[in-house]
Amino acid sequence: MEKRSSFSSSLGFVLAAAGSAVGLGNIWRFPYLAAKDGGGVFLAVYIVLALTFGFTLIVSEVSIGRKTKQSALTAYGKLDKRFSWIGFFSSLVPFMILPYYCIIGGWVLKYFTDFVTGHAADTAQDGYFTTFIMGYTQPIVFDVIFLGFTAFVVFCGVNKGIESLSKILMPVLLIFVIAIAIFSLTLKGTGDRSGIDGLKFYVIPSISGKSMHDLFIVLLDAMGQLFYSISVAMGIMVTYGSYFKDDENLMKSVNQIEFFDTLVAFLAGIMIIPAVYVFLGEEGMTAGPGLMFIALTKVFNQMGSVGAIVGAVFFFMVLLAALTSSISVLETVVASLIDSFGWSRSKSTIIETITALVISIIICLGYNIFYFEAPLPNGTSAQILDIMDYVSNNILMPVVAIGTCVLIGWIVKPKTVIEEATKNGEKFGRKYVYIAMIKYITPVLLFILLLGSFGIIK
Repeated sequence: MEKRSSFSSSLGFVLAAAGSAVGLGNIWRFPYLAAKDGGGVFLAVYIVLALTFGFTLIVSEVSIGRKTKQSALTAYGKLDKRFSWIGFFSSLVPFMILPYYCIIGGWVLKYFTDFVTGHAADTAQDGYFTTFIMGYTQPIVFDVIFLGFTAFVVFCGVNKGIESLSKILMPVLLIFVIAIAIFSLTLKGTGDRSGIDGLKFYVIPSISGKSMHDLFIVLLDAMGQLFYSISVAMGIMVTYGSYFKDDENLMKSVNQIEFFDTLVAFLAGIMIIPAVYVFLGEEGMTAGPGLMFIALTKVFNQMGSVGAIVGAVFFFMVLLAALTSSISVLETVVASLIDSFGWSRSKSTIIETITALVISIIICLGYNIFYFEAPLPNGTSAQILDIMDYVSNNILMPVVAIGTCVLIGWIVKPKTVIEEATKNGEKFGRKYVYIAMIKYITPVLLFILLLGSFGIIK
């Protein structure tokens, strides 16, 4: 059994954990959900949930990890053997996510390559994205490159790999996000629309024309987005918590992660929504998941020569965010193998990388050789990637989070987390909010979210 690594400082932990949280969920999914759900309304609901629902899950998982000094697979069983199943499911989530996350990371790498090699205009053509993902070779090649770099960082270890890279990438990422957000606000279209008009659409809540059902959907979307945004219910925060030193301030670090993640998600919306609004109007807000790969490329194309530069910077920034997240996903699986079987880091990384590669190739071929369309309970039509995303994010993650709430709220009691988080004399802010959330409110919200995933609530 290898000696357990630890982050060298609280800054290393915060940047690595924030790097995990700040991924495609913030930069890709957050803006299109905000656009779909009326901008400011979604934003207001999301911030309230981040300070309550999200905070509850993050502080619980980091505390579980630090207290047990175990990765997700074995940590829950250390608290109560009857809840070992949570560890299994929370480890199954990153195992399922890694292959298709690296495929999407490969898509980002492909678009970045197009923009820096002078093919930016091609990406704006109708059908370009569909033609690319249906190809037999390119999606696999870019997936292999992205997965290979992810594996290399994890292979190097917690300090020399994950922490060292996070200290470089996260500040760079933040600078790029701020720069593009400011640029987006300066845009003016051919009509009367401006970037500031797009900002108003994004940040000013308006419930005009929205029914109670519409507002309920906004609540479900915001809750679902938090799973993508803060890396909970997938073993990552438990694993990173196990590397967090006992004498560091856990509460302060959790608050910093919470702030950084929400800030980047908010800035991602400022980067994307005003630009789409200026060039495509409110119709562009309906692009959904295609917002980044389809709508935005058309926006960059309409900017003229400067669009190629802005697009290259944008996709490079998204690539950094995708990498920091994929690294944390792979690390979670690798740590579970090390803790459960006593394997070395190198053996665990190689075995999981090969496994993920095989699965990702099958998923890539799901857009050509293995193509099919399957209806999902939530009313959408799915291919292999969509099915794996649905099972991991819409079913397993709520189940893991509900199990965590039951374990902490009712079995080992909230004091277990509170005592761990304050064992150096720190103050546990939002203590009573935390107790109410972990015991009552969060599990109820999660159960409603789960019912929505099964199509029982629409």
